[in-house]
Amino acid sequence: MGARYRQPLDVFKTVRLSVEFVTRRDEVIDYALVLIAELGGRVETIRVYDSAHGHNEMHRYTKDLGKQPAAVFHHGTLGEGMRAAIGEIQRGYEEMIDGWRRG
Repeated sequence: MGARYRQPLDVFKTVRLSVEFVTRRDEVIDYALVLIAELGGRVETIRVYDSAHGHNEMHRYTKDLGKQPAAVFHHGTLGEGMRAAIGEIQRGYEEMIDGWRRG
């Protein structure tokens, strides 16, 4: 079974977390989380966490260089990694956006 939703992270709803995941029984078997922000009149991808290669990976994006190579960010199950990534984004999205600007 699959699910998707978008969660606004700021009061102005210009920063959003897009979540898509697939489960089999109670186990997450695939997911993609995308931190999106409206900056300077454009919608920009700031960071992506996913399981595209069967493990928990994160891609940083920068204003100047775009998508950066994947880095493993969690060594647990896909469900554990997805929950950890959601928490990281909710707690650190402002810093992630600053990193996108500096990049």
